[in-house]
Amino acid sequence: MLISERYTSSEITKRIRSHATNQWNQIDDLMAFDHSHGIPSTFFVGVNNGCYLVYKKDVAMASIKRIEAQGFDVGVHGIAYNNVSAMMQEHQIFQKISGIIAFGFWLHYLRTNADTIRRLADVGYIFDSTDMAMKNPYKVGGMWEFPLHVMDGHVLCKNGARWQNSNLEEAQQFTKEKIITASKMGIRYFTLLFHDRYFSDEFKTWKDWYVWFVEYCKVSGIQFISYRDAIIELEHKNKGATHR
Repeated sequence: MLISERYTSSEITKRIRSHATNQWNQIDDLMAFDHSHGIPSTFFVGVNNGCYLVYKKDVAMASIKRIEAQGFDVGVHGIAYNNVSAMMQEHQIFQKISGIIAFGFWLHYLRTNADTIRRLADVGYIFDSTDMAMKNPYKVGGMWEFPLHVMDGHVLCKNGARWQNSNLEEAQQFTKEKIITASKMGIRYFTLLFHDRYFSDEFKTWKDWYVWFVEYCKVSGIQFISYRDAIIELEHKNKGATHR
């Protein structure tokens, strides 16, 4: 077996075992970690199938209830991006099975076209985090767009690689540079996306990177905030600006 220096034989063995047991979901472990560190994460759950994302609605419903029971927010892990009817259907399905009236969105593989974000606003999402760019949040219609600054796959699989090609030190340095750049640009809300699948010793570098990121933020005095609380702050700031 060919083993890259980017991951160990132990990781490979554990990944093979997980395929055999069909154990992919690490939501509970990730929630326990986030809860212990006071991180108000939002978990995005798929209610539609496509692009290698397969969720049964009863499984999605059970996941949503588990996440809410632990005090975390839930949004849509969406598939549709260029078909208004399909986008509306995803919104309606999530609303129906979750019982949540207002919620946010993140698009699978960050697939977009020129109209995607505007359409998401029209569908009725209160926030989205699909625009990967070094920007501050901005409003599209009644929806807040929180640009995505760092995503696990882009950090550990550089330049669009299919497999991990960064070690932990390289991933840490890349992330530090992103945070420093954001600070210099005056970006107030730094957004990171991490898939629960990788919070496992099967993907030790990925898990260690996320744990490091949390500790780095805490040591650096960077505070964590939920999307909903960030929206409250942004709306308050906008109202204040209006009255000046």
